[in-house]
Amino acid sequence: MNATLMNGLSLAYIGDAYFEIIVRQYLLEKGITKVNELHKEAIKFTSGEAQAKFIDLFLQNNILSELEIEIYKKGRNSATSHRKNLSSAEYQKATGFEAIIGYLYESNNIERINELFTLMKEYNK
Repeated sequence: MNATLMNGLSLAYIGDAYFEIIVRQYLLEKGITKVNELHKEAIKFTSGEAQAKFIDLFLQNNILSELEIEIYKKGRNSATSHRKNLSSAEYQKATGFEAIIGYLYESNNIERINELFTLMKEYNK
């Protein structure tokens, strides 16, 4: 499937799932075994609020390529609803973030996902 032809919500859908796996694997590799602690630590990466902060970090520091910014906007602009615990702007940013992850995953660019995740881990220390 050509990732550039996928709509923003489809990219965010697969990006959300793949990112969840990356985070869970990372936490297990850290040796965390208690479910409550795993959940608490996962939220630092997977919550809409955290993802909105990550995208802000990437944009403010010119970390994303032009294509990644286009994909972000595609995902962000396709998010029309939002969750109760998030503002509409945060929800849109988080959807754009997930779209980038989805695009990179569908493009088989796991190395780039890992680069971005390394930055996120540093940010969350």
